[in-house]
Amino acid sequence: MRKSNIFNLVMSLMIFSCSASYIDEIIPIDAGPDMEDPEININFPTSGTQIRVPEDETPINIDFEVRDDIEIQSIRILLNQTEIASFTDFLDYRRVILVHRHENLGNGPHILTIEAVDIAGKLSSETVNFEKVEPYTPVYENEVFYLPFDGDVMELISTQNASIQGSPTFVNGISGRAYQGTANAYLTFPTAGLLHEEFSAVFWYKVNASPNRAGILTISPPDTNNPENMNNRTSGFRLFREAAGSMQRIKLNVGNGSADNWFDGGAAADINPAAGEWVHVAITLTQTTAAVYINGLPVSQGTFPGVDWTGTNLLSIGSGAPRFTEWGHLSDASAIDELRLFSKALSAQEILGIMQTERP
Repeated sequence: MRKSNIFNLVMSLMIFSCSASYIDEIIPIDAGPDMEDPEININFPTSGTQIRVPEDETPINIDFEVRDDIEIQSIRILLNQTEIASFTDFLDYRRVILVHRHENLGNGPHILTIEAVDIAGKLSSETVNFEKVEPYTPVYENEVFYLPFDGDVMELISTQNASIQGSPTFVNGISGRAYQGTANAYLTFPTAGLLHEEFSAVFWYKVNASPNRAGILTISPPDTNNPENMNNRTSGFRLFREAAGSMQRIKLNVGNGSADNWFDGGAAADINPAAGEWVHVAITLTQTTAAVYINGLPVSQGTFPGVDWTGTNLLSIGSGAPRFTEWGHLSDASAIDELRLFSKALSAQEILGIMQTERP
């Protein structure tokens, strides 16, 4: 009996509270007229995107957002004027964020269009043009690495991007864009698949005399005995430059497993920074010889016990860091373009042929 009385009292209080407006009623609010067209933002791909992968076909994640002031009714994705997906059911009818995976994107240029219709029937569309670039096929025999620096730092044979230190930029190069070094900036790649009994590197170089010395290309081992001033030169190589009066002199140091060997060309290896010209640089290494070339001509060459690659698992571009910081051979503010590595020692004729082919 007592429980029944308590229940009746509670119900009476609830009814009284509602009638006395202590609890607000739910009142629908008119959203108002649909005034705005749907707004579309395509996050990826953007106009000018170039997709590079080793395969002729690849999946792509199409990332976009649609907003409307009242309600989104439908969304369509078109690739090259053909519908590949459509959507009409959304958790949030005013803001839709979607990532749609499209399989089997082929080589060539593509047109991506996103269309959105709102509840009032107003249609909006946004279009971007992008490209799936054909896989790179090595142009030269025994070419194992090609970095064109065309506005990015992707190596085209492996389609691997460099690890970037600092904030390098890009400038007009010998062909397209080129890497431009800045203070404390450089690139690194793992050396897996790049190191052989014979080795060559070729590239274009526009020297900046400030700082007055710098590393250019470095494949060097770590120095566990002196980690604060890396100076283990018993394996790999270090290609760098130093001031020689008003000139910049290219020098090569190569480790043979127990010691290092120097290949300095003297005045023949000097580059004039004031000229502001692109210069072609090449090095070749075997188990008996090493050589440095500038503009297709040997400026330093000689015999030595052969290159040793022990512990050299890192390629640095545009600096001696992090493996060769001795004597201040750090980041290079110079420009570098069209870097190629080979699993053979190129002949002088082959180096000259590459230079003449790439020179505009």
